[in-house]
Amino acid sequence: MAAVAQTGSQSIQRRFFTPRRNFSESETSYFVDVDFVKHVALIAVIEADGGDRIVGGGRYIVGQPAEAELAFMVVDQHQGRGIGKALLRHLIAIARHDGLRELNADVLADNTAMLKVFERSGFQVGPSREPGTRHFTFQL
Repeated sequence: MAAVAQTGSQSIQRRFFTPRRNFSESETSYFVDVDFVKHVALIAVIEADGGDRIVGGGRYIVGQPAEAELAFMVVDQHQGRGIGKALLRHLIAIARHDGLRELNADVLADNTAMLKVFERSGFQVGPSREPGTRHFTFQL
């Protein structure tokens, strides 16, 4: 979870909806043990300091049949460069290929950058599930 260490507390809260810095072993396992069927995850990597560095990630988790929930996080210094949009585009393609019919995402109302990504990508705003959030749906 090296990318988390490079990410500010506000970005962490926007991703997990709560302030946090540490993750249990089972939480870490959950994030890295993906099956690419019900849990699909992609990372964005750049070359830096003679090696590769993870600068973002996006995932979807299938909950109900043919529906999945999306989530993203981009390291602070790389936000605003289209990484979230690129990850979203690839996740949509994978979801279509795998026969999903709908993608959903909940975004904190103050996360204007991610709100714009979803709005510009054709997601529809629906009823919020929790106070202070916006709910987005995309039909595949």
